[in-house]
Amino acid sequence: MLYKKKFPLVIFLIPGLILIFLFLYWPFIENIKNSFYDITNFVKMPGKEWTFIGVENYKKLLTDSKLRIAFANSIKMMGLAVVFQVGIALGLAIFVSWLRRGENFFRTIYFFPIVISATAIGLIFKLFYNYSGGMLNQFLEVIGKDPVNWLAPGRAFTMIAIPIIWSYVGFYFVILLTGLNAIPEELYEAAKVDGCSKVKQVLYVTLPMMRGVFCTCIILAVTGALKVFDLPWVIAPKGAPQGRTHFLGTLMYEQTFTIGNVDYGSAIGFVIVIFGLLVSLAVNELLKPDANL
Repeated sequence: MLYKKKFPLVIFLIPGLILIFLFLYWPFIENIKNSFYDITNFVKMPGKEWTFIGVENYKKLLTDSKLRIAFANSIKMMGLAVVFQVGIALGLAIFVSWLRRGENFFRTIYFFPIVISATAIGLIFKLFYNYSGGMLNQFLEVIGKDPVNWLAPGRAFTMIAIPIIWSYVGFYFVILLTGLNAIPEELYEAAKVDGCSKVKQVLYVTLPMMRGVFCTCIILAVTGALKVFDLPWVIAPKGAPQGRTHFLGTLMYEQTFTIGNVDYGSAIGFVIVIFGLLVSLAVNELLKPDANL
């Protein structure tokens, strides 16, 4: 009766729709509106009304050197996320699927970094990279080497990318391993009868059958790279050194809450959403997860 009468289903869906509208879509609409005003205060105070400035904030985006750096870093992070986060997770998932025992153990071990707060992970790696007394420099001193400034301009992006990649490998590992377990065992048995090696089974059975799951992981990795904020901000606050480690998320936060350019931060936020949507559509169209094999 529940499925024959759709009205009860609508009743249960309405509260969720209201919450999504109030806490997601309505703030997003307000964010777009704010990007067209000169906002000096979060709240409209008497005598300090917001001034409509049109597309001036979007013109500023085209000439902002910090935005170009943040955009380039986010693009690089997207590529690293796809290659290393999803790539390493796929390799680990395939190896674990070949084991007869211990799958749950590896699920727990690899997924554990997701449970840890990103702020805590950032603080841990910041201590690793510390010039005076950091773990890495202590190791260099033991082997007779000079200490290194791990967050210097030439290597800061790499040092920040390492914990970002490491912390989310387990997330994609669990998704991919679940997809691997859904592949019928009969396909692998047929491949063995035809003389396929383990590598050929991966190429001609595993990867084609996991196209949809693989596409989902890539979309999540790409959009996740655009939303990177907590780890870079903790390890290198305000894009240190010299703003070279800014990502779109950290630049938006700095402009909005540190400097106080709420309107300009709103414009950056809108650009992040639109760019993420376009990239997701492009990846989905490129991989075609629903295409017939």
